[in-house]
Amino acid sequence: MLLLITRGTFGEDEQREYINASCAGIQIMTAEETGDYVSNYADVRVYELTDEREEILLKKQTECTFMWTNSQAEPVGVIMNFVWRKGSIWLTATKQRARIPAIRVRPRVAVAITSRGTDIGISQAITYKGTAVLHEDAETNAWMNTELANAVRPAGSDEALSFAQHLANSPGRLAIEVIPDKKISFDSYSLFKNSPTGPSKSMLD
Repeated sequence: MLLLITRGTFGEDEQREYINASCAGIQIMTAEETGDYVSNYADVRVYELTDEREEILLKKQTECTFMWTNSQAEPVGVIMNFVWRKGSIWLTATKQRARIPAIRVRPRVAVAITSRGTDIGISQAITYKGTAVLHEDAETNAWMNTELANAVRPAGSDEALSFAQHLANSPGRLAIEVIPDKKISFDSYSLFKNSPTGPSKSMLD
């Protein structure tokens, strides 16, 4: 009998199943080792983005879903522009936004990013959990305004310069740095590359 497992760190339940399977004499292999198409989608953790494809997604996409919790411990999320710089996700908002006082009290947040709307294909996604740090100093905010403007407008253009100035002119604006410590990703290309239906269409390939 063949037991297919996914890569990554096992939780306690997975370790128990692995040990029980080994004791029962079951052959244990990963999807990478078999190279086969796996038609059971109960556990899709093996179909994650490679580091290279993750980096391309983060460079191409400028829009994400930013999530935090309110004082009633309810999850809240909004669509925001972002840039990926220095190993962190950077966003900006003004102090009167409800998310800012919430982050000050509960800095644990999540950010979800997909490839939808980019030129690299569909069904690539990643979610990060992390800690939000608020930057209120002028130097960091000037840098962030420029980086974001050059990401969402043609870099170095008059439009980018105008947009950066628009951000700078907003009273009480600050930069939000999300330092990720956990991620969950999915890549439909990996899921379907050996499928009889063929791989998902992606301009990365």
